[in-house]
Amino acid sequence: MRRDVQEIFKTTPHHKQVMMFSATLSKEIRPTCKKFMQSPLEIYVDDEKKLTLHGLQQHYVRLEESAKNRKLNDLLDSLEFNQVCIFVKSVSRAIELDRLLRECNFPSIAIHSGLKQEERIKLYQQFKAFEKRVLVATDVFGRGIDVERVNIVINYDTPGEADSYLHRVGRAGRFGTKGLAITFVSNDDNEEVLKAIQSRFEVEISELPETIDASTYMNA
Repeated sequence: MRRDVQEIFKTTPHHKQVMMFSATLSKEIRPTCKKFMQSPLEIYVDDEKKLTLHGLQQHYVRLEESAKNRKLNDLLDSLEFNQVCIFVKSVSRAIELDRLLRECNFPSIAIHSGLKQEERIKLYQQFKAFEKRVLVATDVFGRGIDVERVNIVINYDTPGEADSYLHRVGRAGRFGTKGLAITFVSNDDNEEVLKAIQSRFEVEISELPETIDASTYMNA
């Protein structure tokens, strides 16, 4: 990323106004950001619990790893949605899950770091244009991407830490709209991450009920 930013700076005017925005900004990356700015004014959210998304329902499903595919199929069959993002932890899992979904006749595509940038942009544009309704992605899609019709995010693999969770579920419930986030929890490490997310953002992530009213996560 730093190399990309350097290239951008080389090809833009020397005298320019530079602004940087992020839902989260780690202490480790802040010194790097400042190298591209001169005496910047810094504005931060004063309380991290304010970062949680209002209007977004957040639930978890506790299950065995081997039961994930069946549960995902059941959710896609039973839930109403415009578009859904499904996050996984690796390129290989994205490719395989996308294949399985297409075999089950779900209109799926996959975006991950194993694709060239031009291909990722092409697939993103297809998804944004509503040509596909189901997207399988790694965290490469988890930041700074806005697709208005996405109203469900499913964490097929629990993210590694709280920041990634916030960015992932933020694909749904954009700009204060309704949305639904479901996280699969299959081992003790997943449980610890879930606890950390709830503690950091002071949000309750409850077990997914057997039935859920679509009006609570679908915008009219």
